[in-house]
Amino acid sequence: MRRAAWLAAGAAPALWGAYTWGSHLLTLASTWHGPTGRRAATLTFDDGPDPECTPRVLDILDREGVRGAFFLIGRRAEKAPSVARRIADAGHDLGNHTWSHPSLWRCGPADTEREIGDGHAAIAQAAGVAPRFFRPPWGKTNLAMFGAIRRLGTPCVFWTVQPESRRPVDAAAQARRGTARARPGAIYDLHDADGVPGAGTRLVAYLPALIAGLKREGYALVPLRELL
Repeated sequence: MRRAAWLAAGAAPALWGAYTWGSHLLTLASTWHGPTGRRAATLTFDDGPDPECTPRVLDILDREGVRGAFFLIGRRAEKAPSVARRIADAGHDLGNHTWSHPSLWRCGPADTEREIGDGHAAIAQAAGVAPRFFRPPWGKTNLAMFGAIRRLGTPCVFWTVQPESRRPVDAAAQARRGTARARPGAIYDLHDADGVPGAGTRLVAYLPALIAGLKREGYALVPLRELL
């Protein structure tokens, strides 16, 4: 029994590694960018809807004639259905960013199914339109995720450019960084809610400059469904 317990304890880290780290091999078949033959890019927005910042982002996009994609957190969509509905009504794509934004590295198969399924249902109910895409929080995947999103018909979309990751970056620097890193087919990962504290406020401050910079470089900013 002692030997069996020791073997089981030794196998646990390897099984966890295969379930989490190993699953990232499957992301090679996920979407990281669009076709590179056209000077086009897409703006995507994570972690909303935020009742204050998201409407301001939508105002900017409407003024600039830009349609993007919003990867919503289910419980936030449930609390701000009018904002979720406005996103859909404005012609932006919807994406599922799970129910509560957990790291999928910490979710077993049942919790993963629940996070993805509940997020999908809440977004569809709030917006009146089911999400077309999925993005895992922090880009972390597990093996159960791929079966769950396949059953829902929502392909996994990552990103090409992320002006701000896990540490705050001032608005002007994000605008410069975002413009400098533009590439044909780029998918931008921006945050209209507080993935990092204050992210939504910084986005509102620099989004017009980023859009202007990309247009100046000759990029068409198109919906995600069109880019892909």
